[in-house]
Amino acid sequence: MEMASCVLLPLFFLSLAVAQEREKQAIPEGWTLAHATYYGGSDASGTMGGACGYGNMYHEGFGVETTALSTVLFQNGASCGACYELKCHQDPKWCRPGNLSITVTATNFCPPNPARKSYRGGWCNYPQQHFDLSMPAFVHLANRTAGIIPVIYTRVECKRQGGIRFTMRGNKWFILVMISNVGGAGDVRSVVVKGSRSPWTPATRAWGQNWHISNRSMLEQGLSFVVSTSDGESRIALDAVPQNWKFGQTFTTAAQF
Repeated sequence: MEMASCVLLPLFFLSLAVAQEREKQAIPEGWTLAHATYYGGSDASGTMGGACGYGNMYHEGFGVETTALSTVLFQNGASCGACYELKCHQDPKWCRPGNLSITVTATNFCPPNPARKSYRGGWCNYPQQHFDLSMPAFVHLANRTAGIIPVIYTRVECKRQGGIRFTMRGNKWFILVMISNVGGAGDVRSVVVKGSRSPWTPATRAWGQNWHISNRSMLEQGLSFVVSTSDGESRIALDAVPQNWKFGQTFTTAAQF
């Protein structure tokens, strides 16, 4: 038995290596191999809220085409708002026919599970590239009973209806602005804000796409913004928020990528 085990074990790993090499060779240029699961129920209601801070995905225009990202993809919230095109990859048992693809927006974080191995439930453990899709997005690509599927993905341009939105949050001691409906690269990487009576000042990422405005004198000022995304593009939203703004209000601008 011991001799048989010694022979079979190397053969197993050789077969695994060959299978992985075949998977890599079949990946089109510009695409990356990853895996996907799903969460949130058939209507995606369980995906609301999330680590990016968008709140109601329907109201924000994302619909049900959303995903949570593993640690390596999430980048501490920097990838919030980014768009990815996914395809189910080389799993004829579970992939739907027709080489279907779907474009999803990053709206949440899939936390690691240190208690489990990466290949046995710890799908979002570092350094795994993993998408935890809304159920409707998952079933567009594969049979729901699959549970987990191999996918290939690529970053794509985000296409949004209307302009960039600024939602005022926080309180008088800690002013936040949530920035959403961002086209182009979609992932806001830096924000500069100017009050109607104050100079341009960098905002800092508090969490997700919630940005902290440190100058509390801007409470009673109109606000303008410069928003920059990961591709180096920037847009100026002048007078985006009026002087009489209140916490909880959302303002849509003409600026867009």
